[in-house]
Amino acid sequence: MANIITTARNIWKIEELRQRLIFTLIALLGVRIGSFITIPGVDVNLLTQASAMGDSGTIFGLYDMFVGGAFSNAALFALGIMPYISASIILQIGGVVLPELQKLQREGEDGRRKINQYTRLLTVFLAALQSWGVATKIAGTTAGAGGMSVVPDAGFFWVLSTIMILTAGTISLMWIGEQITDRGLGNGISLIIFIGIIARFPTAVSQEVSLIQAGSRSFVVDLILLLLLAGIIASVILVTQGARRIPVQYAKRVVGRKVYGGTTQYIPLRVNTAGVMPIIFAQSILFVPATIASFFPESIFWQDISRLFGEQGVTYAATYGIMILFFTYFYTAITFNPKEVADNMKKNGGFIPGVRPGGPTAEYIENILTRITLPGAVFLALVAILPTFVGSVMQVPPIFASFFGGTSLLIIVGVALDTLQQIESHLLMRHYDGFMKTGKIRGRAGAISG
Repeated sequence: MANIITTARNIWKIEELRQRLIFTLIALLGVRIGSFITIPGVDVNLLTQASAMGDSGTIFGLYDMFVGGAFSNAALFALGIMPYISASIILQIGGVVLPELQKLQREGEDGRRKINQYTRLLTVFLAALQSWGVATKIAGTTAGAGGMSVVPDAGFFWVLSTIMILTAGTISLMWIGEQITDRGLGNGISLIIFIGIIARFPTAVSQEVSLIQAGSRSFVVDLILLLLLAGIIASVILVTQGARRIPVQYAKRVVGRKVYGGTTQYIPLRVNTAGVMPIIFAQSILFVPATIASFFPESIFWQDISRLFGEQGVTYAATYGIMILFFTYFYTAITFNPKEVADNMKKNGGFIPGVRPGGPTAEYIENILTRITLPGAVFLALVAILPTFVGSVMQVPPIFASFFGGTSLLIIVGVALDTLQQIESHLLMRHYDGFMKTGKIRGRAGAISG
């Protein structure tokens, strides 16, 4: 505790670090303010009644979690930063199958700059498309005794203006995220999602306090829940940081009077290379039946399908776990290419002791990656199912249960570690002690994209 207080004082002493921290906090405050400003033409009173019904268990509920309630508020930032994340993932996957994108990825800084431009253009297109869907969803939302629409005049011009406003909101968030990355602390895009998720925590705590005050929950049970939460967080940190280090030896090269190489470096293969993406993919697919059922409330077929894949059901948990195992291997294969790593090592005169360069090296790395990915995938599946278990067995409200695992916890831990690692780097550069007196915090750059 004393070390944390001392570190906080050191952060405030360094002018650049203090300015970066203040800039980040102001930017995130602006993001939260934009999440409560309702778009024009929406009846706020009816919207409040409709939001109380919620979209839990649907894609809209998942989306609302990422944007910190901005979707249910029909706010300026209702789309959040998710169109940008989607565009980044599409281009990342496209880089595996499209030779043009593969060439750009190998061109260094110029290639990254062009890919960033393509990402922004695709973000605008996706944001406009999703804005149209959100506008249709809001216009079709009803509340009140007479089932009145929350948008009294949902004509063509309202839909058009809503599309423009929501698209502009996403572009603004993208710009704010880039500014935080350049002038603040941490990865701006990740922090925007982080603040949206963590903003729900006070509400979750207040619900637990209300249960204790009402006598529905014992204080001892809540204490056990907090200890369980602490243990889960520690486990997630352990797996997030866990990696298998493969030694790489570089041959000595004499250039003039200087000797290059001859050192041993390591390739860190993470246990959880895919990050949070397998859970997002699996959850999005499993929410499709409930989402379709919400559009057809009178359809017996879709209501039965929705109940079959309900969040509290055994079918949901089993299917969820299997899909996470699949997507973990799928996304790991996309984001990490052993053949490319082996080729780069061979070009730079590097080799793994006891393994021939080239094809055998790629096969060796792939075998290790396949083995260590399995426990990572199983752990992801268990973490994803934990909120369902806590909610059904221990009768914890859904908002609080979501912090016991799943997407929320993995994003919170990943972004927090990455931000702490950047702060520690700033402190160590100026000869101050960081958060840890021994060792270093190893963050995950790009915590959302895995």
